[in-house]
Amino acid sequence: MNLSRLFRLALGVMLLFAALTAPLLAAPPTPTPTPEQREMIEGVIRDFIRKNPDFVIEIYQAEQTRRNISAHKAELLDSPTDQVGGNPSGDVTVVEFFDYRCPYCKQMEPGIAKLLKDDPKIRFVHKELPVLGPDSIFASKVALAAAKQGKYEAFRAAMMTTRGSINQDVILKVADRAGLDVTRIKADMADPEIDAIIQKNLRLAEALDINGTPAFVVGNSLTPGAVEIDTLKRLVAQARAGG
Repeated sequence: MNLSRLFRLALGVMLLFAALTAPLLAAPPTPTPTPEQREMIEGVIRDFIRKNPDFVIEIYQAEQTRRNISAHKAELLDSPTDQVGGNPSGDVTVVEFFDYRCPYCKQMEPGIAKLLKDDPKIRFVHKELPVLGPDSIFASKVALAAAKQGKYEAFRAAMMTTRGSINQDVILKVADRAGLDVTRIKADMADPEIDAIIQKNLRLAEALDINGTPAFVVGNSLTPGAVEIDTLKRLVAQARAGG
């Protein structure tokens, strides 16, 4: 559930409380609520929380997510080691945490490509998050090494359309087909900076409570898992409107 909906629900709860306590407030104002008034109001609140624990938890989690995103905004949006697609000068940034061996990430790829084509004002940050084993880590290292040859996007696009079992041999063959110098790739991927980028992304994901891929951060919202592209469009519109 996104923040906008949660806040609308929270407003609804406040209006409900107002309606329930209106008879009390209609009486001449007093400096402080009477014990009977306080007991009634607290009873209404306790009863709502008891009957709607999931709602209360969602409100708390959404606020915690917003705080986490705010605390790590620079790492999310402005890391100098990030690879950026879409429009680098776009007015809204979508951050995707992904893994080359994640079938759900690949499932979303055509929709994301259409999203970026239809909305040329989106800035898209790729966060390598290899969480599916050693071959995923190897693929991310090759991708970041490909950036040194100016071919990150070419390699990424080729990997995201590669189906079936993905191991190190397959990854290097994809790199070769994408026009990369594979000999140089093998040397560049050993650069300690590449491992540092991956570790930084893993720590950031942990700080944001991201437990798998894909995961998207748009504005103040974190959306885990494969989602409808219309959902991303809505989040982009919400962020663009300042929400």
